[in-house]
Amino acid sequence: MSLNKVMLIGNVGKDPEIRYIDSGVCTATFSLATSSPGYTLPNGTNVPERTEWHRILLWRRLAEIVEKYVHKGDKLYVEGELRYRSYTDAKGRTHQVTEVWGSNLELLGNRSNADKANPSTPSASNTTQSPTPTPKDDLPF
Repeated sequence: MSLNKVMLIGNVGKDPEIRYIDSGVCTATFSLATSSPGYTLPNGTNVPERTEWHRILLWRRLAEIVEKYVHKGDKLYVEGELRYRSYTDAKGRTHQVTEVWGSNLELLGNRSNADKANPSTPSASNTTQSPTPTPKDDLPF
């Protein structure tokens, strides 16, 4: 048995690139930035915040949702698997690419400015949100 699963929460780096291929199948490609906060070591050394960029590829219905609702700066949860490929460019150089092929997508945080202007736009989340539980003082942890 093996497992290839990636779960990311981050911000979209630029507007997604949408393409229609093979008889109208929608694809969406975009970059997603995830960050680890900076911190200070006990000896006083500052370790800066670290940002990683991920190339996300979505197909069919998820790509259509991205086309309608996702824009630069939006916060997303993306779940999928890692895929590796290589290609040779026009100058004969070989490039290695790591992509996350998404299987689940959730829009997080505030809506984009376009959605704020039109509050009737439906949410593109794949799941419904449940109410947040009220914290209690008698929790065992």
